[in-house]
Amino acid sequence: MPRSTARSARTDRRTAGPAAGTSRTARTTRVTAVAAALALGLGALALPAGVAAAAPHPAASCVTLAPGPDAKALCDAISALPDDEATAAQVRVGGNGAWLGTAGVRDLDSGAPALRHARFRAGSTSKIVTASMVLQLAAEGRVDLDRPVQRYLPGLFPPAFAPMTVRQLLNHTSGLKPGASFGDTTEEMWEHRFDTLTPQEVVAGSIAAGPGTTPGTVQRYSNIHYVVLGLMIEEVTGDTFAHQARVRVFRPLGMRDSYFPVNGDPRIHGPHNRGYERIGGRLTDVTEWNMTDRFAAGDLISSTADLETLLVSLFRGELVPRPYLDQMFEVPEVKDHDTGEDATIGLGLERFVNPAGLEIWGKTGSRPGYHTVIAATRDLSRTVVYSVNSTDARGDGNAIAQRFAFPAFNR
Repeated sequence: MPRSTARSARTDRRTAGPAAGTSRTARTTRVTAVAAALALGLGALALPAGVAAAAPHPAASCVTLAPGPDAKALCDAISALPDDEATAAQVRVGGNGAWLGTAGVRDLDSGAPALRHARFRAGSTSKIVTASMVLQLAAEGRVDLDRPVQRYLPGLFPPAFAPMTVRQLLNHTSGLKPGASFGDTTEEMWEHRFDTLTPQEVVAGSIAAGPGTTPGTVQRYSNIHYVVLGLMIEEVTGDTFAHQARVRVFRPLGMRDSYFPVNGDPRIHGPHNRGYERIGGRLTDVTEWNMTDRFAAGDLISSTADLETLLVSLFRGELVPRPYLDQMFEVPEVKDHDTGEDATIGLGLERFVNPAGLEIWGKTGSRPGYHTVIAATRDLSRTVVYSVNSTDARGDGNAIAQRFAFPAFNR
């Protein structure tokens, strides 16, 4: 596995200790948010009531490490934090030039400046890690992408479920319906934030709902595909998913801030900025949360430096062998289940084209209190990774996304 080369992707990196169901509306919102991230301009937002007194705006930290990015636009994008949409942000821009930005507060009670190298819940950017692990297993001859997943998880799916290939799980065309959950909104899930819903229970909920669309005929973005893939990784390797992620991805790449929690641990270990969401009309601290149900689909805790390393190493062919890496950028020729538009998702990565015709590949992630984007041009001429402590991370991320990603692709 690659080790030293990926570390060169890090800039201004601290030394860290050891890491300890999608609806049509949600799908449309997700696509809109990322499209806006890559194509729209900036917006001015108001400071939430009560925040000004407890946490006056700390000065944003904006550092140009190498000329290239639009430093002024990037710094302007974060200079007003905290505001009504977010309490903090960490932004890393790389490629032809490099820029770092941090703004906002570590927590609303103290008003202390946000940490530059904070860890956070990275949400569905987890899928890039999971997809990379599956492709490694394919390169090792232990998994065939075009064999049914039923071959690797015998007895999990009843006969009523048509054979669905590993590739179809990776590109969200398996036809599975979303799995069991604690609710569709943050408020519904809040009451269960310390409860455990195991991956097996999530999959059982999908199975109980019965077969969905015919495998391979339509793309339907849902966590269920990657929850099944996580179980497959465990079955094939005879190891836990969290440990396999550590030995296959995090340790070889030197990603010292990244880990998947175990045993329902609701905490973010290591330095982090607190996450807040509006629950019952009030900003509520949602930092501690058991995300076991997201598993291989969205339970990753990471940092912007680590995710930049992941992105650069992956695109350089240092994590997944080149023939399999090329397949990550292959989008099936089917329609999206929710929008009716052409599919946009490959194997763990999603394709976007901005108004200037620039093709960008990446992934969004959102968990209560945290909104993440990881994106790049395929030639790595521009990369952007950010974590925003959004006050509505699972809602309409349009206002957040357009502020922090657009400046990165200005030039």
